Amino acid sequence: MNDAIRIIGIDPGLRNTGWGIIDVLGNSLRFVASGTVKSDGKADLASRLCQIYDGLEGIIHSHQPFEAAVENTFVNVNPTSTLKLGQARGIAMLVPARSGLRVAEYAPNAVKKSVIGVGHGDKKQIHMMVKVLMPKAEFTSDDAADALAIAICHAHNRTSATYKIAAV
Repeated sequence: MNDAIRIIGIDPGLRNTGWGIIDVLGNSLRFVASGTVKSDGKADLASRLCQIYDGLEGIIHSHQPFEAAVENTFVNVNPTSTLKLGQARGIAMLVPARSGLRVAEYAPNAVKKSVIGVGHGDKKQIHMMVKVLMPKAEFTSDDAADALAIAICHAHNRTSATYKIAAV
């Protein structure tokens, strides 16, 4: 695709960080790739964060996206889990920023509204709409499908006045 903008969407998680890459040309969306970076649940936190970093760095190096979008952290009932998720999210923002990409952040409800038209919906609705918008999309996990939804959200909002860029 000539003049296409390649976007990576990242759904951060300590166990599973989903990623999805799309090309955008005008109003056209094209699936490129998706997957999940997994960390070893038996390893210490620092090692797990390194695994996420290394995995995302390799994906960005391989696919050469132009922009990145990361989902905002939601607050869990368990403050320790929220803190660990925040650390994984920090890695998910750091890797593309260190690669020179602009990084946008989107709330989970904004992603849902952008993809399914309403701010509240279940994962099945999101996955179905990802397939409707990109029939060739392949994803093997909920995290990868969510990451594609984040990339789609960014494609729809990247030129809006409310586009926020996180800088390092």
